[in-house]
Amino acid sequence: MYRGKSFRTKPWEDLKAEIEESALLWPGTRRIFLADGDAFVMSTGKLERILGYLSLSFPNLQRVTAYATPQNLVSKSTEEMGRLRSKKLSILYYGVETGDPELLDTIEKGVTPDEIAEGCRRAHETGLKLSVTVILGLAGKGGSLRHARATAELLNRINPRYLSALSLMLGPYEDLYKEYMGSGFEFNSAMDDLLELKEIIGALETDRCIFRSNHASNYLPLKGTLLGDREKLLAEIDRAIERPGAYLRSEWMRGL
Repeated sequence: MYRGKSFRTKPWEDLKAEIEESALLWPGTRRIFLADGDAFVMSTGKLERILGYLSLSFPNLQRVTAYATPQNLVSKSTEEMGRLRSKKLSILYYGVETGDPELLDTIEKGVTPDEIAEGCRRAHETGLKLSVTVILGLAGKGGSLRHARATAELLNRINPRYLSALSLMLGPYEDLYKEYMGSGFEFNSAMDDLLELKEIIGALETDRCIFRSNHASNYLPLKGTLLGDREKLLAEIDRAIERPGAYLRSEWMRGL
């Protein structure tokens, strides 16, 4: 997604000017997202400065959200995250992708399941909510079951407030990914994704987790609350498996 961009942090004066201009245009703003892909990598001091100025500039501000990586949560202490939480940072969008340690290493995520769980524990302690994503099909057909079971196990350790399951979509990079994953790798079919999702949902023991699988990449849009809606979600998956033509998105609709 960011192949055409070079990562950088904006100078404070530029960011300050953008905040001031936005406050003039949208003074009633209640929610703000810190763009873009890895805002939480900034030092705690810089983030505190930004959050403080946002509260000063937007009197009705209720919450601020941002993307975060596992490395971010591992590198920041509970005390640091608590300081940011006190300044209205409330939700972090966080890509787990998989709980399978071998697959995490293969895709060069840079962390282990234990490190992911530890970072999430720190965030939870401070009251930060996590909106976690996992990726169906990431391991291909051969590793599908292992990926699903390990992912469910890690999610149970994390117990996220929000959970989304996306489906692997690579477009022009499919051949490159297949080559990278090694000989014998075979992409999931729509049915493989459904079985993978069923395995994950069936093994979850999360508490009051808001679940969504309605991203543009998904074959079957689903939503519910876990554990309360688990049986309903599993029944919807079973219906789609039995009658895929009636329930699944066509390939041309994915990504729209």
